[in-house]
Amino acid sequence: MSGEGVELAIVRLGAAGDGVAALPDGTPVFVAGALPGERVRARLAGRRGEGLAARLEAVLAPSPERVAPPCPLFRAGCGGCALQHWADAPYAAFKRARVAEALRRAGFADPAVAEPARTPPRSRRRADLALRRAADGSVVVGFHARASAAVLDLAACEILDSRLFALLDPLRAALRGLAALRREGSAIVNLLDGGPDLLLRTDAPLGPADRAALAAFAQAQAIPRIAHAHGAAAPETAAQLAPATIRFAGVTVAPPPGAFLQASREGEAAIVAAVLAGLPERLPPRACIADLYAGVGTLTFPLATRARTVAFEGAAEAEAALAAAARRAGARVESRRRDLARQPLTPAELARFAVLVLDPPHAGAAAQMAQIARAGSGAALPPRVVYVSCNPAALARDAAVLRRAGYALLSATPVDQFLWSAEVEAVAVFARGRDRRA
Repeated sequence: MSGEGVELAIVRLGAAGDGVAALPDGTPVFVAGALPGERVRARLAGRRGEGLAARLEAVLAPSPERVAPPCPLFRAGCGGCALQHWADAPYAAFKRARVAEALRRAGFADPAVAEPARTPPRSRRRADLALRRAADGSVVVGFHARASAAVLDLAACEILDSRLFALLDPLRAALRGLAALRREGSAIVNLLDGGPDLLLRTDAPLGPADRAALAAFAQAQAIPRIAHAHGAAAPETAAQLAPATIRFAGVTVAPPPGAFLQASREGEAAIVAAVLAGLPERLPPRACIADLYAGVGTLTFPLATRARTVAFEGAAEAEAALAAAARRAGARVESRRRDLARQPLTPAELARFAVLVLDPPHAGAAAQMAQIARAGSGAALPPRVVYVSCNPAALARDAAVLRRAGYALLSATPVDQFLWSAEVEAVAVFARGRDRRA
């Protein structure tokens, strides 16, 4: 069946942003670039989950919601975006609907979901870029093409912060002469308060000439720090001209190279605002907040402005950065290194907290939710839970555990931080017992 041409009626958009149709036998077909309501011609391209993938060949009857994408690389198949061809209003409604549907699957019949908090174009301050050396010795720097291992050189970009995009040409030039990059690598870049923070991973070790070249590149581009790792090895600092720091709620943190940050300042601000708004209006004087999957303190330090906060983080480098920042600032923060997938908080430990804040990875917080499920609806659990989600499927699963443990949904705020993608984040607030009315 692969390679066969078919005409399809697109009935909805799937979780990855692909148009979804069905063959006469009911088999779902996923067509990237197609929109609901369109009739398209596509070529089947093999299995995808329980359905088939197909390559869009022509739009026979376009949707009135189809618009011209702003970036020329979108038309070339760049995988950085999936939905630039969709009008803004239905696009925003799709993001909100993904969060609402996740909460309905969790058992909340009529979830209160706000309109999405939006991030503007050219605001992405964090990027994970692929590096490939071409046959002529030049280096391609960019995102992967959609559904492909190929790397598309970023000659244009409507999502990256302009300061990061301006760094790409000098980076290509610097990498061309780097012997440590033989065939391929990656570059994680975070835009910190003092400038770009760069982590290079290459397929060969750095030599003395490479180190000198990277130092000259850092000097020329005002890059505070460049770190390097050979393959999967731990990063080491290759060049440092100034402290690499970022501030959260007035506290200065020195994150490790390649640290996880929220993708944009606007997205971070929206998430922090929704988390703080989800706290009880009044917390007892000795109340304590638990911040799980705390990272380098994006939420920890804002939470500590409201109550004493205990931060739990499994990555040693991130936890060390958070702990050092808390000590320097004298913040109301206690930092603990703890792998929550292997050692989640027990019901007895959870009982001491007035609020439980979770910002888990994409897979969600299954191990921690298992402890809450074990406690049951009659246990002394935190009266308020604020869950920061980056995956509606994980949100649906974890929120269902909270519902069975006696929590009601108070609010949910979608955050459209990954513009023109199918991804959506959300801050969901849950309460149990008398706190339902707080």
